[in-house]
Amino acid sequence: MLQKKICMVGAFATGKTSLVSRFVFSLFSEKYLTTVGVKIDKKALDVKERNVNLILWDLYGEDEFQKIRLSYLRGSSGYLLVVDGTRRSTLEKAFSLQTRVEETIGKVPFVLVLNKWDLTDEWEIDNTEIDEIVQKGWTVMKTSAKNGLGVEEVFHTLAHKIVEG
Repeated sequence: MLQKKICMVGAFATGKTSLVSRFVFSLFSEKYLTTVGVKIDKKALDVKERNVNLILWDLYGEDEFQKIRLSYLRGSSGYLLVVDGTRRSTLEKAFSLQTRVEETIGKVPFVLVLNKWDLTDEWEIDNTEIDEIVQKGWTVMKTSAKNGLGVEEVFHTLAHKIVEG
């Protein structure tokens, strides 16, 4: 069995913990729980006829007061860069985090996750911006941890990118 470390990276309150909870346990909670440090979960997937054990590192969200401990990223095979589609500022934070992650661990597979797709009426990121990000060669996927939309697919997509090298 392959073991692959995946980090959840993004600004605070983008839904990183909710995405992991939905993916691993099929659960969603309306209660906001701040991640303190890092929370680690596991889930096994079949990828290209191989059993892959994803070790999911849910890192606390970065804000003005707290910088992500880049040491948590070491050994990562890939990461999900999570954005809250209802807060444009989290997209700007994602761009700076992506640069810092790459400077720390090099180029590893990642997916930009536009979360909270169930709140489309409050969405602050338009399709033109999304298209520009895709033009840069990034994989961009929309999810909703609340209703489960796209959650399985985003983890499977990242796992495939990692296994395919």
